[in-house]
Amino acid sequence: MSQQAFQAFAQLRERLGEAVIGQPAVVEALLMALLADGHVLLEGLPGLAKTRAIKALGRELRAPLARIQFTPDLLPSDLVGAEIYHQGGPEGARFVFQPGPVFAPLVLADEINRAPAKVQSALLEAMEERQVTVAGQTHRLPQPFLVMATQNPIEQEGTYPLPEAQNDRFLMKVVIGYAGREAEGDIMRLVRAEEGAKLAAASAASAANAASTPAPTAAAVESAAEGSALVHLLDARRAVHGLHVAAAVEHYIVDLVQASREPARVGEDLGRWIEVGASPRGTIALDRCARAHAWLQGRDFVGPDNVRAVAHACLRHRLLLSHEALAAGVQADQVVDRLLAAVAAP
Repeated sequence: MSQQAFQAFAQLRERLGEAVIGQPAVVEALLMALLADGHVLLEGLPGLAKTRAIKALGRELRAPLARIQFTPDLLPSDLVGAEIYHQGGPEGARFVFQPGPVFAPLVLADEINRAPAKVQSALLEAMEERQVTVAGQTHRLPQPFLVMATQNPIEQEGTYPLPEAQNDRFLMKVVIGYAGREAEGDIMRLVRAEEGAKLAAASAASAANAASTPAPTAAAVESAAEGSALVHLLDARRAVHGLHVAAAVEHYIVDLVQASREPARVGEDLGRWIEVGASPRGTIALDRCARAHAWLQGRDFVGPDNVRAVAHACLRHRLLLSHEALAAGVQADQVVDRLLAAVAAP
């Protein structure tokens, strides 16, 4: 065993685990696929860090990443490329191959089952033989070449099941679920830290730009005064990010989201009404919006009432109600009301 190679992959696993919290199976699958020269199909609900995982892998490997959003109107040439007719140039008029996004070491096929089989089949040769053939010409793909495809198990309207030949070209199919309660809080804090880093970078860029920009004219000052809220937006965002969120309030946010995923635990009616609960994006949305709501009220901390004030707006579109709830005329707002009543506030 090459000790240096082993250490390098151990460090890679650790860094990916820090970037993709609560999904060790995804990290393990990506590393195994990379080592075994295969491809991975991830099946899971929205917001479970599928895209984040492949982006983190590309960042750590310093390898280009191509993201292809599969839609019903996608064409095979949108994936593999096409022959383009060039009229000018020293060689005269000719057809030139224009590579598609599949010519990247890491390819994210996002929601692969949203495109028909004709488009999915464009990946067959690429995944199996590491090449594509267009207009009779064969073009080799880069090495390494890893396809990570995602699909949503709950939305079947407007989707096209993967043909057996397509399924069989994936080295592994990994079914992922929600992270645990503790990991959910870690995700919220990680995203908040990343948000702070982005604000710091934006502030530095703004300061550098101001230093290199000539003094504004009177007209420009007057124009800026008219949009003063926009002028102070970055400062306001930093202030919102800096608001104190107590551990008890963080736990309250996580408890609300967890209750939407395990509704039978907090209420019999909720257990019948909620088919699928909120994703980690719901946790992040509650955290962000509660801080913004508190700041607009002139506070320097976030309280449970701020979380409750934004709960409907952050959760109503993230809850998938059951057929029983829809048949009974139950609205998403009523379900959020029940969740707020069932989960004790600190």
